[in-house]
Amino acid sequence: MINVSEIQSSEIKNLELLAKQVVEGFITGMHKSPFHGFSVEFSEHKLYNNGESTRHIDWKLFAKTEKLYIKKYEEETNLRCHIIIDNSASMHYPVVKKQSLDHLNKIGFSVVAAASLMEILKRQRDAVGLSIYSDSYEYYAPEKGSERHRKMLLHQLEQLLVSDSKKSTETYKYLHEIAEKMHRRSLIFLFTDMFQTNKDQESLFEALRHLKYNKHEVILFHTYDGKTEFDFNFDNSPKKFIDVETGEEINIYAENIKEKYKILIDKFFKELKNKCLQYKVDYVPVNVHSGFHQVLSSYLISRKNIL
Repeated sequence: MINVSEIQSSEIKNLELLAKQVVEGFITGMHKSPFHGFSVEFSEHKLYNNGESTRHIDWKLFAKTEKLYIKKYEEETNLRCHIIIDNSASMHYPVVKKQSLDHLNKIGFSVVAAASLMEILKRQRDAVGLSIYSDSYEYYAPEKGSERHRKMLLHQLEQLLVSDSKKSTETYKYLHEIAEKMHRRSLIFLFTDMFQTNKDQESLFEALRHLKYNKHEVILFHTYDGKTEFDFNFDNSPKKFIDVETGEEINIYAENIKEKYKILIDKFFKELKNKCLQYKVDYVPVNVHSGFHQVLSSYLISRKNIL
């Protein structure tokens, strides 16, 4: 029996520090990849002149060259980013008693990915906002670039790591509400598993199209558990599967339906991809077991395109 009522907790004690580690690892890997041309911290160096502030001296570079260089940051950016997270019950699957970087469910993955995006946005001096929804519009913060604002958003994300949602959602409804709040061109990141109980997918894509108004760029991170939700890897003992949002139950042997399930899930993913192409939404399927490279790479590519 799949028990969906166990209380979750988190081994992640410092989300900000973890996000920095994720970003540093990403940057290290990026320098060895085709993405090495992107600047994720500063635009260039210049020689230090006597009398200038020592605040931005690159001491690591000094250790290598024995010359003083200053990190010459871009003076400003006009990029505004808004992160949207689905906090419905299905996003808290699978049940993870203690979440860690190597053991996350869908909401945990979305939180760490969002915090990592916020860390890289900070380095690029981009403004960030946050929306969280389930069966209500739970949280909204507009796009700002201050350190105090970022700390407030991190605190809000940390609450999701230890929350336990049994709520269904109407994603299309809250995407319309968010779209009404956003008047200036922004880069929008949406983390959701795309599960709805009440409306068809067409309603959801109409809401995504609403987000595209005012020339917003929208990236849909279709968040899923690859082992069970996509590959359907369960042993062949009898199991009771419970829909965490409707409470509907079914008793089955996994092996008896695995082949048919795979056909249907492949169709579901392809239809989502095709619909996103139709509505000019960037579709990025993200398996919670595959790390954060795809999320951060998508940001850098979209940032380059929008500016």
